[in-house]
Amino acid sequence: MNALEYAEQASEIFVLSDSFIRIKELIDDESSTIDDIADVIIIDPALAGTILKLANSSLFNYPGKIDTISKAVLVLGITEVYNLVISYFTTEAFKTLTAKSQQDLDFLEEFWEQSVDCALLVKFIGTHLNFPNAERLFILGLLHNLGELIVKQFSPEQVIECQGNDPQEVPWQKQMRILGFTYGECSAELLKVWQLPYSLIGPIRNQDEDDFGLSNEETQLLYLAKRVMIKNSLYSAQPYSAFITNEQLSSLNVDDKLMQAAVNYCDLERLGILSVLKPSAVMIY
Repeated sequence: MNALEYAEQASEIFVLSDSFIRIKELIDDESSTIDDIADVIIIDPALAGTILKLANSSLFNYPGKIDTISKAVLVLGITEVYNLVISYFTTEAFKTLTAKSQQDLDFLEEFWEQSVDCALLVKFIGTHLNFPNAERLFILGLLHNLGELIVKQFSPEQVIECQGNDPQEVPWQKQMRILGFTYGECSAELLKVWQLPYSLIGPIRNQDEDDFGLSNEETQLLYLAKRVMIKNSLYSAQPYSAFITNEQLSSLNVDDKLMQAAVNYCDLERLGILSVLKPSAVMIY
């Protein structure tokens, strides 16, 4: 199967809820009000609780207490709350994946830890660079590798074949050789089937584009964060220069000090964000 065929089959199993569809309709409707959106969110206590926890987390560092959904929408903005809604319903959609062995359990835990790490890294770097669309960066990092879960559902043996930490063939190169597409491309196809915004689909599809002249800044930041995460999780003995060139770092105005600060932030906040989203917990029975 190609990436689209995997995504189409996955969309029949990993389904976004009716609440998500209703919220999306309201956000797309210019006549909708903050209260309209808040009212739909409040109906789902688990969704509302997750949004409030994330809104009050270090992701935003809001100086006051955000104690209502209406205030969350007002303070953070409709786009940011929508991104949090996507985060919640995505992890919910994949809870049909179950761990049948310790190996599966380890795989799921590592998958979501890496996804959260990438999300924290790209959000931190983008915020410190005063990136204009920083509110989208966390969700890009969180969703960037959903394709791995999709392939795991239908072809678990190929996921095992794609694993490894050989620096001579990095994961996305191995995926192209074995599958004919990358997990990022498969992720993008699922987001397209789910009818999520192209502003999310494009950077995720192109996250492995080495030529920065062919990608936008959001894609480039995701490229950077993914490689920092991969280096730290799979290739700890390798230098960053094995994955990111000085020219790429310079074009983004990122130096070693900022990268290390991002890694330190990620190490500090990882467990807190995982405890809110609880992706592994909702998937394991």
